[in-house]
Amino acid sequence: MINLTRGVPADESFPLEALRECAAEAVQTDVLRYGDGYGYRPLREYLAQSHGVGLEQVMVTNGSLQFVDLLGLSVLSRGDVVLVESPTYDRTLTLLRRHGLVPVGVPLEADGVNLEAFEAAVREHKPKMFYVVADFQNPSGSVMSLAKRRRVVELAEQYGFWVLEDSPYRPLRYSGQPVPSLRELNPKVVLQMSSYSKQIGPGVRVGYMLGDAEVLKPLAKAANDTYISAGFTGQAIANAFLRRGLLEGQLEQLRQLYAPRLNAMVAALNQHLPGALEAAPEGGFFLSITLPEQHTMPNLLAKAAEVGLNLSDGRGFFVNPSEGERFLRLPFCAMSEVEIQDGVQRLAGLLRG
Repeated sequence: MINLTRGVPADESFPLEALRECAAEAVQTDVLRYGDGYGYRPLREYLAQSHGVGLEQVMVTNGSLQFVDLLGLSVLSRGDVVLVESPTYDRTLTLLRRHGLVPVGVPLEADGVNLEAFEAAVREHKPKMFYVVADFQNPSGSVMSLAKRRRVVELAEQYGFWVLEDSPYRPLRYSGQPVPSLRELNPKVVLQMSSYSKQIGPGVRVGYMLGDAEVLKPLAKAANDTYISAGFTGQAIANAFLRRGLLEGQLEQLRQLYAPRLNAMVAALNQHLPGALEAAPEGGFFLSITLPEQHTMPNLLAKAAEVGLNLSDGRGFFVNPSEGERFLRLPFCAMSEVEIQDGVQRLAGLLRG
């Protein structure tokens, strides 16, 4: 079975020896006590200094996705509209709905959301928040252009809604030039979250948010009310890893590991499914294709299993699932180049059949 579903880091990417040393350093008395809802203070201090913000503007929790849950528990209210890209990260949709929030999808283009549709949605729905993965988007792999980023934060300030910028893939650029983050363009309206799951390893469960102190305050209270304090041991391991100056070397190793796999996926698609890939991403974990008109997810998934191919159901990435019947996300980072070639070849056989 070739697994073309979850976008997970490759097992061989984990810096095991360094983490063993960091773990030994981290397990001290202070990480075995309860703490406050903001997270492990030494790590917050490191992040605050690194990003040039005050300590009260940094919060650390159990992976970045937890912030969506905490926002639903504190800052947002049932019935509030949250704009999302269409397609968007499926787990975010799950959490928004769990809290009675109303996700509204905005069509996504190769360079970010369709601005005309976005402005219309802002005026019509008066959203409280816009959730966006601007860099190497999950699930499409797209990167929002600088012009669109500037317009999004302008509209956020004009209409009074928050931008929740999810940035786990931003450091994983394998070619091309970076674009300023939304937070860099206007920190007054942007809550930026990221995690070390893709950079160090998911098991440490460390995510962080940079944002307005008055927003983080109720988030920290919700965290404290929910789980008393986060997993300080994992946060202390990440803190030791960062303070030893190991992150940039780790990121460079990830780029060297993942770039050939992205290139292999692009080459395989161009060889076996010419024209299916509209644009190749310059980083991240994913790219995406649109299935030919005669194929839809319901019939493709069953056929794929028969040839030993495990695919993600594209319908789960859309507010309106019917819009995703021909959408296919393809991860590449946890696959060998041989598996990528074989998987795309099997997929092409199904789509030609």
